[in-house]
Amino acid sequence: MRPSLDRIGPNFIDIWRWSLDPAPCEIDRLFPMLSGEEKARASRFVYPEHRQHFIAGRAGLRLVLGHYLHLPPHRIGLTYNVFGKPRIAGASELLHFNLSHSADVAMLAVSDHYPVGIDVEAIKPLKEDIAGHFFSKRECAALAAFAGDDYLNAFYRCWTRKEAFVKAHGAGLSLPLDSFDVTVDAASRPRLESLDGDRDAPLNWSLFDLASPPGFAGTLAALTLGNAVHLRYSDHNVLALKASVAHPAHTDPRQRQNGGSRAIPV
Repeated sequence: MRPSLDRIGPNFIDIWRWSLDPAPCEIDRLFPMLSGEEKARASRFVYPEHRQHFIAGRAGLRLVLGHYLHLPPHRIGLTYNVFGKPRIAGASELLHFNLSHSADVAMLAVSDHYPVGIDVEAIKPLKEDIAGHFFSKRECAALAAFAGDDYLNAFYRCWTRKEAFVKAHGAGLSLPLDSFDVTVDAASRPRLESLDGDRDAPLNWSLFDLASPPGFAGTLAALTLGNAVHLRYSDHNVLALKASVAHPAHTDPRQRQNGGSRAIPV
């Protein structure tokens, strides 16, 4: 039987955020929500902090998906395309989602209309010229106008915009980072400016700056096909969710609106 779905609609993309540092007793509660493969992965982490972050991230993802699909977290099957992008087994057309985490922060984008990609990164000093190795010539030229902390912030804006687009596009590492251009400034809405071989891409794709915690940068990319879409941030405590909780759009008047990775070597 196909699961029922709390609808989001074409005008919104839902954004969820939670901490990957819950209390130790919470980790014991969350662990049974994982799949067998995820439990095996968790057991292979050398450092307890990394194991805890993995469990909290995967359990949070499953709790949110169960929230929409009205399914227990452990019953949600996940499969992956040939490039590693996850989808819901047997119901991939019902819900698009993408998860990103950095340091102790996880962010998840969910849509029932548009393919999405999300990237959040803790802003850290750079130890090498990452932009020169990975970004397009146009982006490198734009970044050259910045210095010091302004350069660091502009770099992470560019990085998260590119990573979010790669994740939404779904082609993984087969899509070179220098095959498309994004804007890097903070003064205007982020945009995809070009994509090799697809002249209509800037019209079909939308980028959104995320309301990220201090010290983080984040971007959502979505194939909106020119539709007007707003981000809707959930106020729910993700790790306390139950699959039977009503959709936040039906219950929470505090919903906020505005306008979801490859590791960075540091």
